[in-house]
Amino acid sequence: MCPVTDAFSTLPLPASLLDSLAALDYQSMTPIQAASLPAILAGHDLIAQASTGSGKTCAFALGLLAPLNPRYFGCQALVLCPTRELADQVAREIRLLARGLGNIKVLTLCGGVPFGPQIGSLEHGAHVVVGTPGRVLEHLNRGSLNLDGLNRLVLDEADRMLDMGFVEAISAIIERTPTRRQTLLFSATYPEGIEQLAARFLRQPQRIEVASQHDQSVIEQRFYEVDPAQRLEAVARLLLHFRPASSVAFCQTRAQCQELADLLNVRKISALALHGDLEQRERDQVLAMFANQSCRVLVATDVAARGLDVEGVEAVINVELPRDPAVHVHRIGRSGRAGANGLALSLVAPSEAGRANAIEALQGAPLHWGNLALLKSRDDERLLPTMTTLCLNGGRKDKLRPGDLLGALTGEGGLPGSAIGKIALHDYNAYVAVESSRAREALQRLSERKVKGRHFKTRIL
Repeated sequence: MCPVTDAFSTLPLPASLLDSLAALDYQSMTPIQAASLPAILAGHDLIAQASTGSGKTCAFALGLLAPLNPRYFGCQALVLCPTRELADQVAREIRLLARGLGNIKVLTLCGGVPFGPQIGSLEHGAHVVVGTPGRVLEHLNRGSLNLDGLNRLVLDEADRMLDMGFVEAISAIIERTPTRRQTLLFSATYPEGIEQLAARFLRQPQRIEVASQHDQSVIEQRFYEVDPAQRLEAVARLLLHFRPASSVAFCQTRAQCQELADLLNVRKISALALHGDLEQRERDQVLAMFANQSCRVLVATDVAARGLDVEGVEAVINVELPRDPAVHVHRIGRSGRAGANGLALSLVAPSEAGRANAIEALQGAPLHWGNLALLKSRDDERLLPTMTTLCLNGGRKDKLRPGDLLGALTGEGGLPGSAIGKIALHDYNAYVAVESSRAREALQRLSERKVKGRHFKTRIL
């Protein structure tokens, strides 16, 4: 039994929101929700330090929805996010919580998609807008977005938005909002740039920081000393020894990312790189393949991986220790989600001893060191995915639904349902995971059959 103080019913929330929380089986508040919601609902500006997976999205979503006026079809709340993926996740959570409130419209405004449909949607009005700073500012400059009625502004993952160079766009957006607004700033770390942003745009904010340490029984951490010249080869050695079903390897630079992904693929370890040089279409493809188990290892920079929310990440590998120990905590929190056990493996060059000491000091416990030489792996071993991804040149804008694609694949004389994995729909593309041994058969079926009365070009990624 949770203490009664952790119950959402102790908050001044509308009955419809409490019903939505019950329907989603959100029984009690997480630490960040319990610490921040009273201040948010009281109308205070807020600086909250909390990492991905802490429940912060639900916290600010409730704060936006509770005072919302469904009868006013202007933008009453704006959420700025660093990436399109995070914006989509945030919008999805807000929609789930808003189901009982009536006709609440939540709109995402992100780059990588055409302007026209977004302008059309804005003309019909939206209560809540969730978007990336660049695209939101473009709409403001075009006059297609009006923030005169804005009451609440959320800066989500603010540290990464600053890392990605969005500070000028964020400042320009905030200057176009009413001064009498509530501003909520959420950030995993608290660098100097965040302090300056808060001093400029927040009014007497309350500061909240929840414990950011991970339960050692949930995430097992191991540190390995490595010769810098052998760093990338050591990653392959770790993967072939521990053999995680899915893992994220964090690199410091885009070049290191690509170099490691190339090395792993040569070693027959299925890997894809995620970094800032990718176009949005390429990024969507990489994330879809990793989420649907068509790729075993995602090699990413911190900035590119921000907003990544993939279930079942078994291991996180720090190819290099970050300079900020709080970033280390944020990275490893991507494994061990939803009650599952996680594994965090960190490579430490002699020159990074100070970084290791800082992590030890932050965690308040000695680090567990391992020996790379004792790891077992054979040169002929492979780490290949069980699934393969098919890409169709049709998506939500073509009125496609997951059930349409599933039906086309499993209909009369088709593949068994057990051979089909995740189906991800984007506006103009769809990604379907199938068992690798059935990929050619699936490709033939989708190429020969009409879906929703149309033939869609299909290819294997």
